[in-house]
Amino acid sequence: MAHVISDLSKYAIAIVMAIYTFECFAVFRHSNEEKRSGIYTRQIICMFLVHFMGFAAICLETSDVTYIIFYGFQQITLFATIALFRVIYNEANRLIINNMCMLLAISFVMLTRLSYEKAVKQFKIVVISLIIGLLVPFLVKKLNFLKKLTWVYGFVGAGALLIVMILGAVTNGSKISYTLLGYTFQPSEFVKIIFVFFIAGLLTASKDFSQVILASGAAAIHVIILVISKDLGSALIFFVVYVVMVFIATRNYLYLLLGIVAGSGAAVIAYQLFSHVRNRVIGWQDPFNHIETSGYQIAQSLFAIGTGGWFGMGIYQGDPTSIPYVEADFIFSAIAEEMGVIFALCLILVCTSCFLMFMNISMKIKDEFYRYIAVGLSITYIFQVFLTIGGGTKFIPLTGVTLPLVSYGGSSVLTTIIMFSIIQGLYIIRSKEGVKDEKREE
Repeated sequence: MAHVISDLSKYAIAIVMAIYTFECFAVFRHSNEEKRSGIYTRQIICMFLVHFMGFAAICLETSDVTYIIFYGFQQITLFATIALFRVIYNEANRLIINNMCMLLAISFVMLTRLSYEKAVKQFKIVVISLIIGLLVPFLVKKLNFLKKLTWVYGFVGAGALLIVMILGAVTNGSKISYTLLGYTFQPSEFVKIIFVFFIAGLLTASKDFSQVILASGAAAIHVIILVISKDLGSALIFFVVYVVMVFIATRNYLYLLLGIVAGSGAAVIAYQLFSHVRNRVIGWQDPFNHIETSGYQIAQSLFAIGTGGWFGMGIYQGDPTSIPYVEADFIFSAIAEEMGVIFALCLILVCTSCFLMFMNISMKIKDEFYRYIAVGLSITYIFQVFLTIGGGTKFIPLTGVTLPLVSYGGSSVLTTIIMFSIIQGLYIIRSKEGVKDEKREE
């Protein structure tokens, strides 16, 4: 009986997720938060239904009461996050809050299914991150001197990466992290935010050729340190974010073209210099012919996605743990296998709606510094989503980055929540700018 209920739940989960996703884009039909109120209410209902049905399936399959208690703590956390953001920041953008909580709910369900211990560890970090995230919009509004710390961002960011390059622990051949009190931290995740502030400060000060050269040199230092550390996934994100920010600030297509050429050249050099890059490219080109070696991860990922079909095999009915590092690098494949391709496609669309809202906010901000920050964080977020899902589906070679808010990884979830909260703070600033404009017109 439990198996029948669990099997039926996968269809209900897919339908509810599809409704939630539809509402993500219905939001853009309205220009203000008041008119979107009904949409947000329906989203919250859908979110809690997906979370409930996911854990109901887990409990039915395992018959373990521990999961019910864990589910209760998660429900309290998600509800408190939505309520507190709403109470503390009345002008906040609720789509950003809802999407953040929905992605976290999906993460809770899938990580609990994959590894209860890792799910508990992630949950603790999420709670701490959400508390920090609640403070960030207030700080963004009040700390106007943040605009004056351009070179502080540059030196702190490059210094943090340099320390890890020298003293960091080697993980899978790369120096990307260090461990403190049993928790592993990846400084490059935090430096992504600092780097965006740094480039935004430089481009706000000037956009002439000499300033672009200066910004390019500073960005190159960050990227080179990451390359030496063999953290090539982060290096690629830093590079793309820099190129896009310069292009949007200057609107000069020559800079974009030079960035594409430089990036292509760097990819060729990386292929020649690093054996693991060559192995990933070989595995990407023909994973089934190299299934015993470099193609094993991607082959297992494709098997999982293909096996799941439109509605998935059902929670605990698949075999996602056969994929190495599934909870971090390949969680999208696990979701596609057990929750279905429809659910997985909706997940991509939810991430896309986040990006569209971020960019929508950036275009309406008058302050250049804040506008460039919004653009930089938007590109950072969506490009990381692209790298993770693209690697897991064999669209591009694997890069070893996590799916923001969904994958296992404390540093990643903390920095992504901070990014969402910074955007929230910028939205509140923009809302107040709009109110002032209306008063002037009157």
